[in-house]
Amino acid sequence: MIEVKNVSMAFRMTQDRIQSIKEYVVAMAKGKLKYKEFWALKDVSFTVNRGEVLGIIGRNGAGKSTILKVISGILKPTAGSVQVRGNIVPMLELGSGFDFDLTGRENIYLNGSILGYSRKFLDEKYAEIVAFSELGEFIEMPIRNYSSGMMMRLAFSIATVVNPEILIVDEILAVGDEAFQRKSRQRMMELMGGGTTVLFVSHNLDQIREMCDRVLWLDHGQVKMIGETQQVCDAYQI
Repeated sequence: MIEVKNVSMAFRMTQDRIQSIKEYVVAMAKGKLKYKEFWALKDVSFTVNRGEVLGIIGRNGAGKSTILKVISGILKPTAGSVQVRGNIVPMLELGSGFDFDLTGRENIYLNGSILGYSRKFLDEKYAEIVAFSELGEFIEMPIRNYSSGMMMRLAFSIATVVNPEILIVDEILAVGDEAFQRKSRQRMMELMGGGTTVLFVSHNLDQIREMCDRVLWLDHGQVKMIGETQQVCDAYQI
């Protein structure tokens, strides 16, 4: 379903102490901007089979979120290639795709359309989405007033209303109260049992051990280890 070949990702970071947009434009016009390259990913390769759940672990800054954004098509790699066979539902950054001035109800239709759901489909699934999110009367409130947990519940409910072919999850199960975390894990298990291919980033090794078939360990943007879940998790803990 997913084939990542020799993917590298570089970001340019300015080394000038620029305090305003005007200073930036002037420095750029004069050709005086100084950059430093930061390689978030270096020659990363792996494959994910249909129906497989691949956990991705590593310390902060290891490149976990970057590789998910490259696979999702949000970022274009500096080098290498990614082939994806199937539709992707990415659950990456909380609230991405939401308009904070709109209500929860309006954002269901907005976010749903971004994910490729039709108006008719969202009409049919609206009650199910609201029920799963447990937002109740808050669904008519602008989401700028939502807590991070409420936004997570809404985003998760919209993204998992159907069985996507590929689901990409970045730490989203770590937000919210314990009861909703249990319900989210149960929904994830249902999706996995239904044949959905999942990429799952988490710092919670217990969740990784419970849910993943294989694990990819990234370290400073490189593949440190990939293999059977228990083996990789044990090595990472050591």
